[in-house]
Amino acid sequence: MSKIIHVILSGGVGSRLWPVSRKSMPKQYIPMFGGKSLFQLTAERSKGLTHHLLVVGNKDNFLLSQADLLRADISESSEIIESSPRNTAAAIAFAAFTANPDDVLLITPSDHIITDEAKYAQAVKEAVSLAETGHLVTFGIKPSKPETGYGYIEFDGNQVVSFQEKPSKDKAQAFLDAGSYLWNSGMFCFKAGVYLDELCAFEPEIFRTSLECYEKTNENFLPETETMLIPSKSIDYAVMERSAKIKVVQADFGWSDLGSFESIWDHWQGEGELHRFKDNNCVVGSTKHVEFLGVTGIVLVETEDAILVLNKNNSQDVKKIYERLEKEEPNLVQ
Repeated sequence: MSKIIHVILSGGVGSRLWPVSRKSMPKQYIPMFGGKSLFQLTAERSKGLTHHLLVVGNKDNFLLSQADLLRADISESSEIIESSPRNTAAAIAFAAFTANPDDVLLITPSDHIITDEAKYAQAVKEAVSLAETGHLVTFGIKPSKPETGYGYIEFDGNQVVSFQEKPSKDKAQAFLDAGSYLWNSGMFCFKAGVYLDELCAFEPEIFRTSLECYEKTNENFLPETETMLIPSKSIDYAVMERSAKIKVVQADFGWSDLGSFESIWDHWQGEGELHRFKDNNCVVGSTKHVEFLGVTGIVLVETEDAILVLNKNNSQDVKKIYERLEKEEPNLVQ
């Protein structure tokens, strides 16, 4: 009998949320949401909707995943531990190799927030139904603003018309005005066998090297030498933008990837956490008294060893600081 397996991808470091998010404590494990982390909330959200949980993480964070699963009261799960992330096409292939071909995989990142769990359950049910008929399903989020940090899906009902790269501000506004575009959430649903067949057809090298790597798994750990032979490519580029089996489920369940300080700003405002704001500026992490004068739209972020001050409109560029510090001051990203 086929199963529905919730696959949590948890290999990211959250570089756009530096200095709060570090390699030793990526954003998905920080207990910032009612004492719970995004990873814990993700695991809890699908407990009643799926039969099994599988985590694909990496050697730097798998203990954090295990701790959060205990907090989520999930005792039965499995894991695949990557020696080095090789992007989502390979990570999802590893998950598919563990399953039976007819098992349905519900793929979710570990670092998204979803506020309407009833609508989430409804969207998952629709996606599973489409997946069971042999489709590769992606979840598209109804956009609420002209966001430039997300890719877009042009749609007509459940049909995908096109995938669009992260747009300019003007193009994002045109997408919003058209009403026929959705944010690409990075969530997917499909049978394990269907995904592997499409991956093998479009990216035989990723399929082959991923399988060879997986076959040398040792106590859930993937080997480093074989891992580094796998081409690094996202599932979007490798499969989703090329397959003729794609369907989209339009979702409106209070989603945010919380991948930037601007998205955290929007989430906190939407949740009414006004104590975090002062004079249309936002304070993250600081326990000191903070005053703002003559500025607006500023985010002040403080940790024990670093302070970041940015305009919220420049949130996407924090990743550039992280990448520079990786080379110049690596201790500041650990």
